[in-house]
Amino acid sequence: MGSGDQDGAAARLGNDDPFDGWAAAGVDPTKPNIARLYDYWLGGHHNLVADRELAEAMATLDPWIPAACKANREFLGRAVRFLAAHGIRQFLDIGSGIPTVGNVHQIAQSAAPEARVVYVDRDPVAVAMGRKLLAGDGRADVVQADIRDLDAILGDPAVGRLIDFGQPVAIMLVAILHFVLDADEPYRIVRHLRDAAAPGSYLVLSHATSQDNQALAAAAERIYNSRGADGQARTRDQIGAFFGDWELAEPGLVYAPHWRPNSPEDVPGHPERYWFLAGVAGKQVAQRM
Repeated sequence: MGSGDQDGAAARLGNDDPFDGWAAAGVDPTKPNIARLYDYWLGGHHNLVADRELAEAMATLDPWIPAACKANREFLGRAVRFLAAHGIRQFLDIGSGIPTVGNVHQIAQSAAPEARVVYVDRDPVAVAMGRKLLAGDGRADVVQADIRDLDAILGDPAVGRLIDFGQPVAIMLVAILHFVLDADEPYRIVRHLRDAAAPGSYLVLSHATSQDNQALAAAAERIYNSRGADGQARTRDQIGAFFGDWELAEPGLVYAPHWRPNSPEDVPGHPERYWFLAGVAGKQVAQRM
């Protein structure tokens, strides 16, 4: 990362240098990072040359990827509003990424001011930006932890303060599980989270799929893996298995733009271009769907 890259990004954000403290936090500027890559695709500025190089390599493979990321972000917003309307007042967002427009706490608290939110991400930049955004909000916090270490997540004081697992909770795994390889036992991780949740809880999940793009997904995996950012797309059945015996809300597991769109005009053609399958499922609450 050259000084020109830093100066250019700082200029976009005025006097607030987005790189301030990154080195001290252990950020390696030579390695791409998933949270910063997603930030770039969403139009953010908290990303480095290595992130943008990987993003451009992926866009060369498939120019629809940025649109798919935006559709996935819009799914998250609709899912949070859906859950708030169904009485959910606590949200655990694992793999939350760098804060951007329409964060979970903003959407949830606009519908229910008493809503409580904990964000979890392993990236120090995402955590630092999250803490800055949440300063003064006693109903939201951010935890630095890896999804593979559930003991650290569930045992964190911030989680204990804001999330009562004896009451319904929304567990949000949005665009994170395709970065958990089979060797890291993603189904065990999600099953542990489901088991910890009380009846009436919901699982919100989106995941990159190889269902309609097997060759393209394999090529994307090769690019990710060659840059040290492991990823693994999965089939519809494999993604559906994450929900276990929880009841999927209508319309089920669908491409992200098709999950409860705000209007018919928001539904694009060629859903396979949008990479992410998305769904929301409830624990023993079929009558509330």
